[in-house]
Amino acid sequence: MNFAKTLGLAFGIALGATALHAQEITLRSADIHPDGYPTVEAVKYMGELMSQRTNGRIKIQVMNNSVLGQEKDTIEQTRFGVIDMNRVNAAAFNNLVPETTILGMPFLFRSTDHMHKVVDGPIGDVILKAFESHGLVGLAYYDSGARSFYTTKKPINKLADLKGVKIRVQQSDLWIAMMQAFGANPTPMPMGEVYSSLETGVVDGAENNWPSYESARHYEVAKNYTLTEHSLNPEILVMSKLSFDQLTPEDQKLVRQAAKDSVGKMRELWTAREKASEAKVRAAGVNVIKVDKAEFSAAMKPVYDRFVTDAKMKELLKQVQDVQ
Repeated sequence: MNFAKTLGLAFGIALGATALHAQEITLRSADIHPDGYPTVEAVKYMGELMSQRTNGRIKIQVMNNSVLGQEKDTIEQTRFGVIDMNRVNAAAFNNLVPETTILGMPFLFRSTDHMHKVVDGPIGDVILKAFESHGLVGLAYYDSGARSFYTTKKPINKLADLKGVKIRVQQSDLWIAMMQAFGANPTPMPMGEVYSSLETGVVDGAENNWPSYESARHYEVAKNYTLTEHSLNPEILVMSKLSFDQLTPEDQKLVRQAAKDSVGKMRELWTAREKASEAKVRAAGVNVIKVDKAEFSAAMKPVYDRFVTDAKMKELLKQVQDVQ
């Protein structure tokens, strides 16, 4: 082989290596929860699937524990492509993507199975599609369990006990209205501020699922947990549309499929974690209170009257209620 051919071959190999390297992608994904939390581990699992299916060319770096900020901040960063992916509770999207509001309506879902059938079907697809006009691509729904109240001093045994109680809520108009309908005094704040606010009396209580109540250590300072189970609002995994649009159509399909394939893993982890978290906080001496959910549910009519008003939302609500 002469020198020119050798040089040409070497140049061609170098170009090929450079092109391959240029295709290597690391997607940064945000989450506020700690290592081991089901949403965090599910996105890590999605990353494993992506890496396996692309021979290591596409990876996901999970930046959890709020290292990239609280949910409100990371949503904006994701919209502008600073963060590639984000796992956020649906409530945090309510003011941006109105269609997500329906998922958080109080006492809407009859069971976890009912919620799964809704989000896994055409209704879920319609809501995910709505993200695209807001700079985001909806990828998948994760479980967030049933949310219940917990308080530092005054136990909530009946609806009247919530009157005037300062309750931390997610930064969403829907959730503020919900607390007002319960008779409570809603105090919107990021998750990262809740522990100190409970400890210092800035708020009297909050509401969340068993795993968040346990993993955020809120049970240490709010030892009354009332099983209202007023919401089964899911989590949503989204991707920056700017980041998504930079992928090839083939890679876009891979991302969508890996996200969908991570859902089963997340639900498996969630079920186990829910049981473990409940057992841990019960063992810590938390006062777990059962209530008549009917009186709490009956108080929610003003919330539906305010947020389910136009024809589109009414139809969406009916479709959810009709799912068997």
